[in-house]
Amino acid sequence: MAAVYELADADPVSAVLTWLHEHPKVTEALEGPGRVSGIAEAPWPHLRVTHGAGGDLRDLTWATSPEVTLEAYGDPGGWPGQAELRRLILVCATAATEMPATPHIPGRPVISGIRPSGTLMWSPLVDGQPRWLLGLLVTLHP
Repeated sequence: MAAVYELADADPVSAVLTWLHEHPKVTEALEGPGRVSGIAEAPWPHLRVTHGAGGDLRDLTWATSPEVTLEAYGDPGGWPGQAELRRLILVCATAATEMPATPHIPGRPVISGIRPSGTLMWSPLVDGQPRWLLGLLVTLHP
């Protein structure tokens, strides 16, 4: 029964955020370090990693697939353009899919799969700031 409660500590957002924050292709695509976090903040372009609304928690015992949302933000002035920002979020999503092939680090959740959960969506903010959204289903267990 203790393993069931360990599931609560298997946080997909912190795992994906840490991975993308340290990934060299993501740093290159976003034009520098420090552009991946849990909030929308400068410098731009910026990738926000947060909890998604969907996913599959199965019976809360093993190998759940919660959703993690990637949000790629451009500068409030409108750059980079829609096509370039789309490319950036897809580079970040592709980098995330590499996680299951890496050796497990003790104390962190085991990530056994990452795949898109649905649609890649263009969703600029009310003030016109460019933004793309993409959900990833992260299959993991403690």
